Amino acid sequence: MKKEILPPRAKRIEKRLEIHGDVRIDNYYWMNERENPEVIQYLEEENRYNDEMTAHTKDFQLQLFNEMKGRIKEDDESVPYKLNGYWYLTRFETGKDYPIYSRKKETLDAPEEILFNVNEMAEGYDYYRLGGLNVSPDNKMVAFATDTVSRRKYTIRIKNLETGEFSSEEIKNTTGSSTWANDNKTLYYTKKDEQTLRSFQIYKHILGTNPKDDQLVFEEEDDTFSTYVYKSKSRKYIIIGSSSTLTTEYRILEADNPKGEFRIFQPRIRGIEYSVSHYEGHFYILTNKDKAVNFKLMRTPVDHTGMQNWVDVIPHREDYLLEDIDIFKDFLVVGERNNGLNKIRIIRWENNEEYYIPFDNETYTAYTSINPAFNTSILRYTYNSLTTPTSVVDFNMETGEKTVLKEQEVLGDFDKDNYESERIWATAEDGTRIPVTMVYRKGMERNGESPLLQYAYGSYGSTIDPYFSSVRLSLLDRGFIYAIAHIRGGEYLGRGWYEDGKLFNKRNTFTDYIDVSKHLINEKYTSANHLYAMGGSAGGLLMGVVINMAPNLYKGVIAAVPFVDVVTTMLDDSIPLTTGEYDEWGNPNEEGYYEYMKSYSPYDNVVAQDYPNMLVTTGLHDSQVQYWEPAKWIAKLRELKTDNNILLFHTNMDAGHGGASGRFEALKEVAEEYAFLLDLEGINK
Repeated sequence: MKKEILPPRAKRIEKRLEIHGDVRIDNYYWMNERENPEVIQYLEEENRYNDEMTAHTKDFQLQLFNEMKGRIKEDDESVPYKLNGYWYLTRFETGKDYPIYSRKKETLDAPEEILFNVNEMAEGYDYYRLGGLNVSPDNKMVAFATDTVSRRKYTIRIKNLETGEFSSEEIKNTTGSSTWANDNKTLYYTKKDEQTLRSFQIYKHILGTNPKDDQLVFEEEDDTFSTYVYKSKSRKYIIIGSSSTLTTEYRILEADNPKGEFRIFQPRIRGIEYSVSHYEGHFYILTNKDKAVNFKLMRTPVDHTGMQNWVDVIPHREDYLLEDIDIFKDFLVVGERNNGLNKIRIIRWENNEEYYIPFDNETYTAYTSINPAFNTSILRYTYNSLTTPTSVVDFNMETGEKTVLKEQEVLGDFDKDNYESERIWATAEDGTRIPVTMVYRKGMERNGESPLLQYAYGSYGSTIDPYFSSVRLSLLDRGFIYAIAHIRGGEYLGRGWYEDGKLFNKRNTFTDYIDVSKHLINEKYTSANHLYAMGGSAGGLLMGVVINMAPNLYKGVIAAVPFVDVVTTMLDDSIPLTTGEYDEWGNPNEEGYYEYMKSYSPYDNVVAQDYPNMLVTTGLHDSQVQYWEPAKWIAKLRELKTDNNILLFHTNMDAGHGGASGRFEALKEVAEEYAFLLDLEGINK
């Protein structure tokens, strides 16, 4: 007789939470004690239960992993780019998890100089991330940063590229990024608050000195803002930025004068966002000033940077979102979005002649790539679609000639002609049309029988563009349709699309997703018995709300690192990111926001009802969504749900918000998710 596998049951310790005269009882509040052995024991019990419940899929997970890994060209390398006399490239070796960073002087035929072999550096670590590579102007030093915990607290070090020696200086608790002044010895970097992890201080470090003696250059005292530092593309200015969800402010200093004082570019005004780029005698400013909801481009003289001196270069347009610019000697390149689609616009400085790079379908993603060179007519951009692997393209802005430098190689029997993509529109409950892009294998019949995975994010104005994934082929080749719902809260249809999905409009994000699901069912792409939902982080919040509001629409749900305890988290300003999130979700210390937030917060709205089959994942060291949010949510779901559907919870005890660090280790997590979906469909090979 087969032994019944019983799920863990977390103990209940009543915690009374009261504000605005309202009382919430949280029986699992105790789980936020990271060092409590009982918390670790509970997480490990859930992991054991997950292993037991999925034991029958372990061989299939391995098959999926090998299948996905088998499509990846293991000995791959990036397209080189040239910066300050050197060609830089990143390459991988067969069987290795981590990249090798190298460079070649002047020509690609020159001997390779290895900057970092991360495979060697990562030995002995369960998690290892190297980032923030930043070479000094004289090409002799490189600053870099490492995180070995996955809490995004980086330690900056410096390597001498002439001797290969590493300096003894270690700058701890930083964002990882840094910027050299033009004297080749002054390094600017950003410190994080130890508890909240907010990026709040800019320091400067002098090469060869003790980091304890580093000088504080700027401190962001408003805890709803974070700060950062970088150098302009012209290499003329060091720029300190401060930003919140709604407001930005910059300070500038000539990069040749690291002993000088930074000066404010334009003092912050709540609701005014701007970013700055330098070109010759002017700064170019991307801003929403003058109620330019979709942003416009302005400019101002370098010695008169106040807002009263700004003049329009590209005026605001209702139907075009201005996303970014890239400046070259003879051309201005503008990244735009119209009707949800990426546009790259080329404007000649001399006579304002302009044109758009042509793209030919509705399910693509295109954006400018690494373009460090200033005096060139070549623009590098990246293109892919739901059916087309990623290409890196050099585009001659003078002649219009395209050169595809590299198309992502997908090994095995992949043929892009075996797949189709399309964009459709669903109608939301308030009459708004919601775009959906999808991909599937050719020959798909709209008879309601196809399994369909519906993905969305829907927060922070972050747009999920339709992109190619070789990993996703493991679903498509087994009959799945993959659909991205471009719901409100992102910026797919412009800045107004974001504004209509935040604060007191946040419920639009959730109802849009549900209405897309209903449309996909009504149009017979799938049915409730074959429809699956997936989202991560703020998209995990989306999953939590959707299963409370419309649990019967979905056969299964995957929620990765989900933000589900909204009210409690937003009331705790000691938690990383909380105060900086008030402009996104609202501040629940104000009663109106509290009531609205409480009305949708997944954890607060778990009730005695049937829920879909679910897989929930988290990382113990997550710095963005704390592990205890999904842990508490799972415990409450186990307590109240009235069904016998599967509820699985997996905590990666070595990782954080982004999951495993190695390129192949991450595939094991995807294989686990795909096996969960396919098993529910009765597909096991």
